[in-house]
Amino acid sequence: MSLHPTLQPYADAWTHSIEAISEMVQELVEGEWNRRTPCPGWSVRDIVSHVIGLDCEMLGDPRPIHSLPRDLFHVTTDHQRYMEMQVDVRRHHTAPEMTAELEYTVIRRNRQLRNESRDPATLVRGPLGTEITLEQAYRTRAFDVWVHEQDLRTALGRPGNLDSPGAYVTRDVLLEALPKVVAHDADAPRSSAIVFDVHGPVEFLRTVRVDIQGRGTVETAPALGPAATLTLDWETYVRLACGRVTPEAVADRVKTEGDQDLAAAILRNFAVTQ
Repeated sequence: MSLHPTLQPYADAWTHSIEAISEMVQELVEGEWNRRTPCPGWSVRDIVSHVIGLDCEMLGDPRPIHSLPRDLFHVTTDHQRYMEMQVDVRRHHTAPEMTAELEYTVIRRNRQLRNESRDPATLVRGPLGTEITLEQAYRTRAFDVWVHEQDLRTALGRPGNLDSPGAYVTRDVLLEALPKVVAHDADAPRSSAIVFDVHGPVEFLRTVRVDIQGRGTVETAPALGPAATLTLDWETYVRLACGRVTPEAVADRVKTEGDQDLAAAILRNFAVTQ
């Protein structure tokens, strides 16, 4: 195995999730491909198309030349337009076409992973023509595929894998976004601390401390007298952070203590995915 040790956990997480997705969609009848998912504007087919498309980009395939229709109301930003291209170009593909392309893409990506010898710091093509490191690309794919696996599980009534390898990659990705959510977006008071107590298949206790300059950092140490504490289960944390539900829809699953206005502001700004 030539894969760099820092890339291996992300490759393992991607493999675990992509195999779960492949297994879930293999036996779907045509109508089930059109089921709505928690991902705004996307059906089961759309999510599988997105997964296929981005893994094809990881393989270095050229992006499709395609004009998006103007009535896609969930597409409002350049980033969303970029992501929608791989989806819309496959919107009329049949179930056998979808499963065959997914299977072929997975085979090609597995071969790529087996032969991967590049350094994690190597710059590769990212969304919208940006350059990102190979490690960031692998990490983002592991995160993205696990989140979409959960979208499909919700749509198809097949819960599971909330504590799989991809779940822990997702935890770390979402925790990195917390300082901006708390200190910048929710405008938490300077020299304050906000505690997040998450329970369930993935458990953690984290404190976001806001310094005198208004910068936020995540710490594992508990805070004495925090400005606010938010207690919620892992699945709800993910669905909020990935914009799959509104705070109002899961109010019964989130317990807040301390400054209620601050807690509400944090929850309003909790979604960090585009």
